[in-house]
Amino acid sequence: MHTESPGIAIGGATTVTATATATTVFELQRDAFGKLLLTDAVGQCFEGVVPVRAFPIQAPDQCVSLIDTDGHEVAWVDDVQALPEPARSLIQAELAAREFMPEILEVLSVSSFSTPCTWRVATDRGEAEFVLRGDEDLRRIGKDHALLVADVHGIQYLVRDQFALNAHSRKILDRFL
Repeated sequence: MHTESPGIAIGGATTVTATATATTVFELQRDAFGKLLLTDAVGQCFEGVVPVRAFPIQAPDQCVSLIDTDGHEVAWVDDVQALPEPARSLIQAELAAREFMPEILEVLSVSSFSTPCTWRVATDRGEAEFVLRGDEDLRRIGKDHALLVADVHGIQYLVRDQFALNAHSRKILDRFL
């Protein structure tokens, strides 16, 4: 059974009470700094909770855990789509921001073949420039020739298939792998 209280404005924040399952009841709101605040059924408040998908590829809207700043689960959501609209939007927006990962389509240039160096790339979200701190920030993932590139700010860039890139891009990548 899912319940919802009307959205209450508190200093610009929206408060939503949601029941994700018969046993998980929580109130969710965004504070003035944009962090999620969760209040559980016994009134305990957790600041800066983060939603984490248990199965991000197979079941992105099922099995979402809300984690506190210490890494402890404070609430569980069986089905995000079954939540009342304000809670669903807050969780989906937080997941979208957390899972931001542009895909590199072409490596346009690098400032140097030693690290740290500045990369200029074309991504699925437009051109971007970032600093690669060290060779360890460029790593292979999976068996499909995919790569993950992390910049100094922690943003992860995906290369879906390094061999599908143009010759210039592959040559640059080979120098760092």
